[in-house]
Amino acid sequence: MKIKEIISCIENFAPLRLQELYDNSGLIIGDPEDVVSKALICIDVTEEVVNEAIKGKYDLIISHHPLIFGGIKKISKSDLTGKCIIKAINNNIAIYAAHTNLDNILDGVNSILCQKIGLKNFTILKPQKNILKKLVTYCPADKADKVRNALFEAGAGHIGNYDCCSFNTAGSGTFKALENSKPYVGKINKLHFENEVKIETVYPVFLEKKLLSALFESHPYEEVAYDIYSIENEYKKAGSGLVGEFEKQKNTKDFLIELKNILKIGAIRHTKITNKHTVKKVAICGGAGSFLINDAIAAGADIFLTSDLKYHNFFEANDKMVIADIGHFESEQFAKEILIKILNKKISTFAVQISKVNTNPICYL
Repeated sequence: MKIKEIISCIENFAPLRLQELYDNSGLIIGDPEDVVSKALICIDVTEEVVNEAIKGKYDLIISHHPLIFGGIKKISKSDLTGKCIIKAINNNIAIYAAHTNLDNILDGVNSILCQKIGLKNFTILKPQKNILKKLVTYCPADKADKVRNALFEAGAGHIGNYDCCSFNTAGSGTFKALENSKPYVGKINKLHFENEVKIETVYPVFLEKKLLSALFESHPYEEVAYDIYSIENEYKKAGSGLVGEFEKQKNTKDFLIELKNILKIGAIRHTKITNKHTVKKVAICGGAGSFLINDAIAAGADIFLTSDLKYHNFFEANDKMVIADIGHFESEQFAKEILIKILNKKISTFAVQISKVNTNPICYL
């Protein structure tokens, strides 16, 4: 199977357009046209993981964290990244990463964490902006249903919990077909008036190519008139963190002990817990999430679970909620389950295995 076919399955679920600007998700080593037979899934690409791939004859490693994150000036065996790159290339192993794009989707890393701890009715804590666009097109009135439905089938028209959303206006379009044209209606070199419908609908930017293809295939005109606008509306199906609720309130300390057992956390750093603190609404951000503290407070969360917090971040709770650092690896460990589920569902004949290596670099006494 070609790498590009495997990539397509992952990116249809977690489009690269949803990754943060600083990120480096995607194919890091390899050619999309290369054929591979087995994939090894991990959180981090370490030398031990690459050795596992070599020993198991895996020709593709799919990781959550990118092997190459920032810019590199040299590739040598003197550092971990260079050593892994050289060893992977020498053994014809491709490396792909699904990082913040997998974090930012509604059904991604934070979602599975919510499910593991029993949260319900979770929504995006901080929805992304600049993801939505508006498509406006014009077509003959008798073909409007066909064009509109084609756009819906391509993914347009989703707004919150509503589907097939559009606005339609009847009007009169004009055009003059010139020499060498093949007009659907009208005559060459004669001004033509046509009863048309203006169709407006929204879509996420990562569907644009698919949407335009559907438009051109369904539209009867030789030259399709359409406009695309960028809009600043929030895209509520993608963004940073999640917020959800338990069915019943829990004692905060008891919940943290329960969480520690579920996630196998060596230690949890947290702000002061007082008698008034109980937990019902929980905000979560797998990985480093200190930038969401104020959003969690604004959402009315009783506790915010994240990782990589600095000393001064804990002051930001300001007794408005409890903040708990549950560990970076621990909060994202289930990304492996998401990736293997995607591939097993879409490509049941392709061999995929989760790495047996624990790549968490942090140990606890």
